[in-house]
Amino acid sequence: MPTTKTSFKGNKQALPSKPCEVCGREMSWRKSWAKNWDAVKYCSDACRLRKKTSAS
Repeated sequence: MPTTKTSFKGNKQALPSKPCEVCGREMSWRKSWAKNWDAVKYCSDACRLRKKTSAS
């Protein structure tokens, strides 16, 4: 039986989330962030760039 990539079928409400430091949008946990979830601060590259430009 071939393996295919399927979408997450569990309870997405149970995943941790936190607000973006720039825009305040709620970010849901992602598998790619599993190792550094505590260090994730921004919801997107746009917010990361906006934070850098507003700090200077």
